[in-house]
Amino acid sequence: MRRTALVLALGLALVPSVATAGSGNFRAHLTGDNEVPPNESQGQGQAIIQVNEDETAISYRLIASNIENVVASHIHVGAPDVNGPVVAFLFGNVPPAGGRTDGVLATGTITAANLVGPLAGQPLSALVDEIEAGNTYVNVHTNDGVDPPNTGPGDFPGGEIRGQL
Repeated sequence: MRRTALVLALGLALVPSVATAGSGNFRAHLTGDNEVPPNESQGQGQAIIQVNEDETAISYRLIASNIENVVASHIHVGAPDVNGPVVAFLFGNVPPAGGRTDGVLATGTITAANLVGPLAGQPLSALVDEIEAGNTYVNVHTNDGVDPPNTGPGDFPGGEIRGQL
């Protein structure tokens, strides 16, 4: 199935990352083309987040499809085309070689207590500020459990699909 047909079949829109001003709602469309460096993954994803009114909680839903061996997913601080540090965990870590994923990978809530890396110990509003500035991305990491790494789809431990929030 072509990438566009697959995305439409899953009800995902082929749109860039979008924030609605003042709404607290953000989303990112994840593809291998958005990774740094880009890769040939046929995987697709959608990260949907909603910030509560007082910026003390972020609810999220992460959807991934047509992807193999997912081991983790995170929010990172980094401008487009730049890799950056993890600041919040969305999924994992799970053992490698887990097989195909199609559907909701994770849902949950992030609070200030969940922040790691350069945002550890800061209020959740610090992450919200980075999101609003376009300085965050979500990616999904894969690993087939066989050395060497980065041998193709299903084996990108540094990230297989990515989308800017």
